[in-house]
Amino acid sequence: MNANPLPARFIARLQEHLGPRFITAAAIREQHGGGGMHLPALPPQGVAMVETIDEIVNVVRACAEFSVPVIPFGAGTSLECHVGAPRGGLSLDVSNMKRFLRVSVDDQDCTVEAGVTRSALNEHLRHTGLFFPVDPGADATLGGMASTRASGTTTLRYGGMRENVLGLTVVTPDGRVVRTAQRARKSAAGYDLTHLFVGAEGTLGVIADVTLRLYGAPEATSAAICSFATTNGAVASVIEAVQCGLSLARAEYLDTEAIRAVNLAFGTDYPQADTLFLEFHGAPEDVKRQIERFGAIAADNGGGAFKWALESEARSQLWKARHNAGFAAAALRPGARLWSTDVCVPISNLAACIDATKVDLADAPFPAVVLGHIGDGNFHAILLLEPSSAKEMDAAMRFNDVLVARAISMGGTCTGEHGIGLGKRESLRAELGDAVDLMLDIKHALDPNGLMNPEKIFGSRSA
Repeated sequence: MNANPLPARFIARLQEHLGPRFITAAAIREQHGGGGMHLPALPPQGVAMVETIDEIVNVVRACAEFSVPVIPFGAGTSLECHVGAPRGGLSLDVSNMKRFLRVSVDDQDCTVEAGVTRSALNEHLRHTGLFFPVDPGADATLGGMASTRASGTTTLRYGGMRENVLGLTVVTPDGRVVRTAQRARKSAAGYDLTHLFVGAEGTLGVIADVTLRLYGAPEATSAAICSFATTNGAVASVIEAVQCGLSLARAEYLDTEAIRAVNLAFGTDYPQADTLFLEFHGAPEDVKRQIERFGAIAADNGGGAFKWALESEARSQLWKARHNAGFAAAALRPGARLWSTDVCVPISNLAACIDATKVDLADAPFPAVVLGHIGDGNFHAILLLEPSSAKEMDAAMRFNDVLVARAISMGGTCTGEHGIGLGKRESLRAELGDAVDLMLDIKHALDPNGLMNPEKIFGSRSA
């Protein structure tokens, strides 16, 4: 990192505004370096722990005045070095902004500050009969989830952040406060600014609060796992279920190695085969009917017996195993460095893409597992690398390049949910070509000095 020292007047300004919540201690800066799984941490030169939108404005205006890069930070759970500081500067941490500003049961929506986590929101909603469904696994902040256009296990039924963010309050790089939309469920009023900032990864402004769509808690919930002889059988079952109108809430795929890891880590006895983790929501009679119909579809596609988890505790254990499958995989190679990469393809190409990926991994010099959100065509390969092996890292880089190229050739994307950050900038260019130049034009129009989360998504203006 080549960065000039923070200007003395800038430091004095932040100390005046924030007092001890402006931090330069090395340990705190390291925590905000955001290296991800395969990228080095890039700590900022200072951390601003803000608690109000006025403090965000003051910090952003000071950064603009003194030409200091500013990197919005939530929980730091992103995987492609979204919150690293390649040019130094300031990490603007909104994790202390935890107020629930409004909940409307009648309208089924809410507005929360950017530092509220998804689990905290659902705990707050527990007695309202409503819940927020987007579940990326990590307990991320909702501002960060909006910024990275997060999705996860429930996208099949409820969509991701793209579908569930109704509006934002954003502080722009010059310190303006902008409300992107009103609360109406539909609008034809002007540019869709909300979805310009959703997925912009903090390169266009700082999200201060988020208005979200909420859903009625399902009357009945049932979860199950089912093993299959082939990847194609698992994928075909989900495709047919969706075509038949079954309202699957979750349809998650784990390959044989991922199941082996889960069994070792959690003491489960799931059949060691390609496996679907499923969940159904609805009225009790509808859930029962969907279960019976899916069972018949799965049997026609080589599926084995279902193992049901009907009670809340059993369902929690099942989804704990799925959410922690990546960490379970680490136990297959103690001391390994994990690298999780993801792609997304049209679901009609998913089985072929996964099978080709498995062939590549069979020849790789490191172990790996494959898992994913099978209902929307998104899957992850988690590579277990020897930390000191340059040979394995080079092989992992080559594997990732091949995987991304294959997904793009199948009409897919280089990332279904991890985002671009620093890690997949070249992949974005390969996928979208000249459209990246249009993104750069938008970036330059809103942030002409390139101070807002610089180098992320597409690098510098000259890149």
